[in-house]
Amino acid sequence: MSVEVICVIYILTFIFSMAPFFSHFPLGQMTDLIYTEKELVQSLKEYIQAEESKLAAVKSWANKLDVLTLASTADPEVYLAHPVNAYKLMKRLNTEWSELESLVLQDPSDGFISNMTVHRQYFPDEEDEKGAAKALMRLQDTYKLDSESFSKGKLPGVHHNAILTVDDCYDMGKTAYNEADYYHAVLWMQQALRQMDAGEEHVVSKADVLDYLSYSVYQMGDLPRAIELTRRLVAIDSSHQRAGGNLRYFEKLLSKQLKELNQEVQEPATEEPIQLGTYKRPKDYLPEREIYEGLCRGEGVKMTSARRSRLYCRYHDGNRNPRLLLQPMKEEDEWDSPHIVRYLNALSDSEIEKIKELAKPRLARATVRDPKTGVLTTANYRVSKSAWLEGEEDPVIERVNQRIEDITGLTTQTAELLQIANYGVGGQYEPHFDFSRKDEPDAFKTLGTGNRVATFLNYMSDVEAGGATVFPDFGAAIYPKKGTAVFWYNLFRSGEGDYRTRHAACPVLVGCKWVSNKWIHERGQEFRRPCGLTEVD
Repeated sequence: MSVEVICVIYILTFIFSMAPFFSHFPLGQMTDLIYTEKELVQSLKEYIQAEESKLAAVKSWANKLDVLTLASTADPEVYLAHPVNAYKLMKRLNTEWSELESLVLQDPSDGFISNMTVHRQYFPDEEDEKGAAKALMRLQDTYKLDSESFSKGKLPGVHHNAILTVDDCYDMGKTAYNEADYYHAVLWMQQALRQMDAGEEHVVSKADVLDYLSYSVYQMGDLPRAIELTRRLVAIDSSHQRAGGNLRYFEKLLSKQLKELNQEVQEPATEEPIQLGTYKRPKDYLPEREIYEGLCRGEGVKMTSARRSRLYCRYHDGNRNPRLLLQPMKEEDEWDSPHIVRYLNALSDSEIEKIKELAKPRLARATVRDPKTGVLTTANYRVSKSAWLEGEEDPVIERVNQRIEDITGLTTQTAELLQIANYGVGGQYEPHFDFSRKDEPDAFKTLGTGNRVATFLNYMSDVEAGGATVFPDFGAAIYPKKGTAVFWYNLFRSGEGDYRTRHAACPVLVGCKWVSNKWIHERGQEFRRPCGLTEVD
C-alpha cells in the first residue's frame, strides 16, 4: 500500500470519527472544518513531499555509496593507501552513516536498523574520525602540503585523486578549532571558503565558515584580516549573534595597538587568500621538530661523498654460522658512525604474509613504556597499531627469531617478543630512544633482562611516499624496502647509551607501512658482545 493511500485512509478515518458531532456544530464551525480539512490535505501533501524527499535522499545515498564501494572494494589496499580515502572512510562511517540512519528512522525500517545494530560495534567512533583528521594535518605539516593540494588529492606518488569537498574541509577546520589548534583551523576554513567562492556545492553556510575563520585568524594575532573577515560575515548575516560584537572588539583592539605604536588607524588591507606559510606554525614539545620533518622530506640528509666512500656491501655469514655458510646474507652499510647496516632478503614474501596474518587479529593502538613506571601506555607521538608474537606460536616466528640471532650473533632468548607494527594514514613515531636513559632506570625493570642493546628492524612492505626511518642527530634517512632489515646498536660496549641513535618513523604519506621489531637486551650477551671500558664501539 502506498504512502499516499495510507495517509488518505488515516485522514478520512479521523474525519469520519468526528461525524457524530458534526450535526451539533453551527454552520460557522462546519465552515471552519472545511478549512481544517484543507489544511489537513495540505499537510498530507507536505507529508508526501517529505516522504518523497526522504526516499530521493536515500536513493541518492545508495547511488553515491554504490559507486564508492565499487571503487574501494576493487582493491581495498590501494584505495586505503591514499590518506584522504582513509579519512573520508572514517568520516562516512562515523558521521554520514549515522545521518542516514537518522533519516531512515523517521519511518523505521527493521531490516536497516537491525543491520546497523549488528555492524555499529565495528564502526569508527568520533575519536577515530578526529584522529584521521589530525593525521591529515600531521602529513600537511611534515611534508609541507598546502590545503588546496590535499583537497584536490594531489599528493606525491599518487596516480589517482581523492577530493575533499567544502564540507570535508569545514569539518577538518572544525576538528582543529575544537582542539584550540587555530593554525590548522585557519588553513582548512580558508580552503572551505576558497572552494565555496569558486561555486562548489555545500551544506555548511558561508556564515559558519567565516565565523570560525575570523576568530581563528584573530587567535593567530592577525587583527586586520580578522576584521576584514568579520565584515564579510556581517555583510552576509547582519543578525549574527557574535559577529557585531566581535567586529567592535577587534576594531577597538587594533586601534589600541596602533596608538601604542604611535601609528594612525588604517583601513584593513584588501583580504588576500591565506596560504601555507602565511602564519608561522606554533612551536611544540619536540625540540628537533624542524630537523626531523626536514629529513622526512629528504632535506638535510648528511650523506656526503666522503661518507659514501666509507660505505660498503658484503656477504655476511654470521662469523661462519652453519645456517649462513651456504647462503650468506647480503649486507649493506647505511651509515658509518654509528654503524647501521641493511640486510637484503631478510624476510621472504610468504613469511611476511604469515606474520601479518598472525598479527592482524591482535593489532591494537601501539604503546610506549612510561619512563618512570615502566608500564606500557599510549602516547600521541606514536601513532600506529601493533601486536606481539611469540616464537612458539608458529614455526615462521621461531625461524625469524633464529635468523635474527644468526645474523647478529646475539642471543634472542632474552629479547622482547617480535613486535609487529602497522602504520596507516599519518602513522608515525616521533624521535625517541629505544634504550632507557639514566633518568628512567625502571623502564625495563620488570623484564629483568637489562637494557636494549640493539634494534633489528624488518621492513615488511614498500611505502609509496613517506615512512622513512630518520636519525635527526646525524642526518640519516633510511627508506623502507620490503623484505630488508636494518640493524644498529643502541648501547656502547661500556653499557652506556649511544644518544646518537635517537630516531623516528616518519608519517606515512601514501601507502601502508608494515614493520617488525626485535629489541635485543643485554642479558646473555656477555660472551657474544664483551663489555668495554670506554664509551666507544
